[in-house]
Amino acid sequence: MNVTKATRFGAIGIFLASAAYADGHMDAMTAEELLPLAQQEGAVTVYSFTSRIGRVEAAFEEAYPGIDLQGFDISSTEQIARLKAEAQAGVANADVIYISDVPVVLPELLETGIITPYVPPRVADRVPQEYQSPLLAQRLSTKVLMYNEAANPNGAPVDSLWDLTRDEWAARVIMVDPLQRGDYLDLMTEIVLRSDEMAQAYETEFGEAIMLDGAANAGEKFIMDLFDNDVILVSSTDDVNAAVGVIGQDNPPIGFTSYSDRRDNEDEGWALQVANSVVPAPGIIFPAILALSATPKNPAAARLVIDFLMGDETETGGPGLAPFYVAGDYVTRSDIPPHPDAVPLDEFAAWRIDPAETATIRAEIGDLILTLQ
Repeated sequence: MNVTKATRFGAIGIFLASAAYADGHMDAMTAEELLPLAQQEGAVTVYSFTSRIGRVEAAFEEAYPGIDLQGFDISSTEQIARLKAEAQAGVANADVIYISDVPVVLPELLETGIITPYVPPRVADRVPQEYQSPLLAQRLSTKVLMYNEAANPNGAPVDSLWDLTRDEWAARVIMVDPLQRGDYLDLMTEIVLRSDEMAQAYETEFGEAIMLDGAANAGEKFIMDLFDNDVILVSSTDDVNAAVGVIGQDNPPIGFTSYSDRRDNEDEGWALQVANSVVPAPGIIFPAILALSATPKNPAAARLVIDFLMGDETETGGPGLAPFYVAGDYVTRSDIPPHPDAVPLDEFAAWRIDPAETATIRAEIGDLILTLQ
């Protein structure tokens, strides 16, 4: 042991953790090897884009007594802004970053060195490579068109995205403001990237070729028509869910939200269901990623949290994965079976986003939406 370094860090456990982190050895450690170092650290801070971090916090502290997990529920858009501001100030308050909005995360957090990838060795051979690089995806999440199944027992009340521009749906389509939440801006961007499919869907729906009327393409035309049809913008996904899903409505609205929010149907008195048959697609599916701060204060505990969030060796991933093993979330581990109540992934019609491609026109679509509000 380098006694000078040990003295400098003040405690043998913290020195070992820091040394292991500095030379990369910690990335290869098992959870069992990380645990004593994490217990020496005693705490870990997680920025999470989902409120489900509260359940993770309780489960993690039960599994690993003596390590205080401090979870902060912060939207991806807010996380990105906060992490950039903290980096500029020379501080790193988060150890673990749990975030979506990958088209912005890659250029603004990963490529700038604010966050760094980590894949627990225990699951490296059970997560397809496409979900390990450039950052680890824990699951696939969604922003898709949802309807009230109780009011529409025979299926979705629309069969095309273009239905949402008809008079009968004026002021009855709800979504979170895309300028407030990046996932919804990614949805609008994907619609533009899929303009050829949108043009074909228009012709199928209306029996004639689309007239762009000044729009650059069919995707932009759809967005313009949607806003012209008085789409209702709200501040949170919960607002969408309540408006669309509450049981007892005679003529409920329809809206874009998370497929996985069906998990709250029973508790909240909702009847949310995905409009999977809508053409050309009901929305988007995208990765929810886990990463380390580039300079975590608690590097061992941070890795232990990511290992925990990837699930244990039980069939459905145990307590670390339990909040996310729900219909509408698609776990990336190949050895965990899909949730039985979900549309199978190979039958799920949502578009898979390409983060790099999304990033090329995302700002432009944001500017378009700004002019429409």
